[in-house]
Order: sequence, then structure tokens, then C-alpha cells
Amino acid sequence: MPRPIEQLPQIRSAVGFYRVMSWVTGVFLLLLVAEMVLKYSPTHVEVFAGGSRGPLALAPVVPAEGCQWYSLFVPGGMGCEIASLGDGFNVSLAILIVHGWIYVVYLLACFRLWSKLRWPFGRLLAMALGGVVPFLSFIVEHRMHRVALDDLARLEAERARRDDASATAAASTPQEA
Repeated sequence: MPRPIEQLPQIRSAVGFYRVMSWVTGVFLLLLVAEMVLKYSPTHVEVFAGGSRGPLALAPVVPAEGCQWYSLFVPGGMGCEIASLGDGFNVSLAILIVHGWIYVVYLLACFRLWSKLRWPFGRLLAMALGGVVPFLSFIVEHRMHRVALDDLARLEAERARRDDASATAAASTPQEA
């Protein structure tokens, strides 16, 4: 496996990809939290687009037949299905699905950066949790980005010293005629 000093362009790329995915994941996580609050709070609504109620509308959700009213307050509904009364494109469901897939890509970005810089395992766990806890992705991203840039600067300085040392050694070696 190549040393980090030999992978500076890949590390720069990994830092940028992690930063973008961290922000995208954080934004979708906040959208997901807003959707969950709308659905499981006393409002009990989901967001629909392009239905009979207009281009963007809130539609009520109700417990399925045979379920109690309080099942609406528990994610998963205590085994009861929750039926939505909206028509059109279910934006709430789309946010849920898209965040799940974005989180998978975010985990890949975290793993790529972690493995390129050969960080301790705890940093990978901290970065992974960043995509699960609201607002934490922005805080973790800020910190990990700063640490990655510091590591990158250290590696670039080490590479420059190594290149200077090899150039000096080549210049001091007697040339054969």
C-alpha cells in the first residue's frame, strides 16, 4: 500500500469529496428531521408535490385500520402502518430514501479520507456519526477538514524536504566524463 506522502493528489481529492458529501449529508439530515417532526408531531402531515392539492402541499397521515391514534407519535407506529392521504409525489418519502443513499456515499467518502491519511479508527467513527446526528456533520466536517489540511501541509513539507535532499545529493555526486 502506498504511503500517504506518495498520494498527495488523491488525498486532496479525498478531502474535497469528504467536504462536499459532509455538507450534502448534513442538509439532507436536517430535511429528514423536519419531515419526521411534521409526520410524528401533532400536525401528522407529509409533504406532497404535484397532487390535486397544488404544486406543493401538506397531506394528513392517519393510522391504518385497526391501529390506535397514539401509534402516530411513534416512528415505526408500534407495528401499525401509517397511511398518507396525499396524492402526487411524496416528497417526505423521497427525502428519507435520498438521505439513506447519500449517507452511504458519505460513509465511502469518510472511509476514503480516513484510509488515505491513515488516521486512527476513532476518527472514522466520529466522521460516521456526523451523518447521523443533526448539525454534527457540520461540526465534524469543520474539524476533520482542518486536521486533514494540517496533515496535508505536513506531508507536502516532508515531500519537499525529501525532494530537496535528493536534488542536493544528486548535485554533490561527482559527474563522470
